[in-house]
Amino acid sequence: MGAGHAHGHGHGHAHGHGQGHGQGHGHSHGLGGGTATAAHRGRLLTALGITLLVLATEVVGSALTGSLALLADAGHMATDAAGIAMALLAVQIAARPPSERRTFGLARAEILAAVLNAVLLFGVGAFIFVEGISRLVSPQHFAGGATIVFGLIGMAANTVSLLVLMGGQRESLNVRGAFLEVMADALGSAAVVVAAVVFLATGWRQADAVASLLIGVLIVPRTWRLLREALDVLLEAAPRDVDMVAVRRHIEGLKGVESLHDLHAWTITSGLPVLSAHVVVSQEVLEEVGYEKMLHDLQGCLGAHFDVEHCTFQLEPVGHAEHEAKLCH
Repeated sequence: MGAGHAHGHGHGHAHGHGQGHGQGHGHSHGLGGGTATAAHRGRLLTALGITLLVLATEVVGSALTGSLALLADAGHMATDAAGIAMALLAVQIAARPPSERRTFGLARAEILAAVLNAVLLFGVGAFIFVEGISRLVSPQHFAGGATIVFGLIGMAANTVSLLVLMGGQRESLNVRGAFLEVMADALGSAAVVVAAVVFLATGWRQADAVASLLIGVLIVPRTWRLLREALDVLLEAAPRDVDMVAVRRHIEGLKGVESLHDLHAWTITSGLPVLSAHVVVSQEVLEEVGYEKMLHDLQGCLGAHFDVEHCTFQLEPVGHAEHEAKLCH
């Protein structure tokens, strides 16, 4: 049996050699540049500082005004701060180099942090719903004017955080999680202001509880989406932006490719999709163009149409799949 190796960097470039007469392997390595979250570490640090500042402000504001909505937003802020801190910690863990036992390193620690973040958010949402319903039944007085001031401070700070995180939220699940949390906080701060205005204008004390419940409603759906995406990574579902039917069609359309089997695509962590496949190639084409050219063509196909950082191909002559099946049995 022989092997051919090709190495590229996410855009279909391949370098390598081919030998023998049976199988070839092509790899495109995109593991050396760090994870997607690591690229936005500065954004997360800035957002963490702003979040802690707003958290402290809203806790003081809730104590001074008696507003449950401010306390609810502060609770969400505390969870945001914990989530961002976990994401930053995960970046440090994920940056550790691969080992013989953990061949992809600890990159998936980021995804575990995103799952834990979502679980904490669900807990905060449940607390807000319970307290909000209690306040609806037994409304309490709160200082509307001071609540407006603290709410506006929260809105302004959250808007700055949103602008900081916007550039990285499409590339990393953890940055996206922080972005969604801060967005919910900004909307929550707006709800706090509106509730205080309604209370001052009408005297309706339940407005504070309604605002608290609205904050809970903002938290839960976004948290569910974050958790679902993180679980997709852990369950090794195909990346959402990689059309597996189209991948199969493109590979099978290459000259000399007879068929394709054991095609798999999954995600190691945010921004690091991987793909592997066994490609059956006619012996005539292998002899005509060689392993290296065939691997170049496969890498070029994926590089031109799909954003997959790390690819592994096994080139097989016709009939080799049956041989593999016999060996497995």
